[in-house]
Amino acid sequence: MAKIYYDKDADLNILKEKNVAIIGYGIQGRGQSLNLRDSGLNVIVSELEGTANYQTAQKDGFKPVPADKAAKEADVIQILTQDHVQAKVYKGSIAPNLKPGKAILFSHGFNIHFGQIVPPKDIDVIMVAPKGPGALVRKMYEEKKGVPCLIAIFQEYTGKALQIGLAYAKAIGGTMAGVIETTFKEETETDLFGEQTVLCGGVTELIKAGFDTLVEAGYQPEIAYFECLHELKLITDLIYQVGIQGMRKRVSDTAEYGDLTRGRRIISDQTRKEMKKILDEIQTGKFAKEWIEENNSGRPVFNSLSKKDDALLVERIGRELRAMMPWIGK
Repeated sequence: MAKIYYDKDADLNILKEKNVAIIGYGIQGRGQSLNLRDSGLNVIVSELEGTANYQTAQKDGFKPVPADKAAKEADVIQILTQDHVQAKVYKGSIAPNLKPGKAILFSHGFNIHFGQIVPPKDIDVIMVAPKGPGALVRKMYEEKKGVPCLIAIFQEYTGKALQIGLAYAKAIGGTMAGVIETTFKEETETDLFGEQTVLCGGVTELIKAGFDTLVEAGYQPEIAYFECLHELKLITDLIYQVGIQGMRKRVSDTAEYGDLTRGRRIISDQTRKEMKKILDEIQTGKFAKEWIEENNSGRPVFNSLSKKDDALLVERIGRELRAMMPWIGK
């Protein structure tokens, strides 16, 4: 069983005299920055001048600075730019300003685990990864509930890496809910696997396959949309709240019987074999290499596939139907 830390295990005073830099004021960067500041820490925000995120940081009362300035002034540096730009930002702005005893933090282990960022031996390398989007991290902090976090130590130099990580987790509200110990390897590989096979890749292909099957059989695309996409939220909300069996007890017996007897025919042994192949691609670094090369070459596959799916019938029908639903926020 995983080790879980709570408020009593973390000492915020470890960070009280330190400068904490947030590199990247996106959704996660904003949530963490505001929580850190409200916890009484000295927060330095770095963002590109002229961007919407830069303006948001200013409106929130921060004075954004370039990444190299933030890294130079900070004792603890949390890198929250997107995965594909982290290595560039690190090499150009952060690495030259690292001194022995500093700490760099991440909320996803991709660049460390796959060797895109290779830190010097005389710093702490820590992960504190909230298991929720930045807006939720902020909301739960304000409600004094917190969002569960993962914590991992990749490199220990000061002898206080875990204490620093736990203090950081406490400052963003994580220890109120619980902070689960893991490794950079485990977090990175399971995160990529979940995204590719279930949360994003698996779900979207399942929706498209169900929608196309009904439309090709002569059913109206509007009806197919409701049955294969729109109502998915009702089911995932139930699973989120009460688990798989809890969901099954809250739908009709007909739906539960269909689930129990037909679901295994959709997610078959062949599907599970393909999942294992995808996991192997992640574990061996094949996917990481592919994604890095894709970015270095201007994202031709990414852009082509994204543009193709923009034109799908399920997307056009969805836009039309969502316009009929004022309760769905933008």
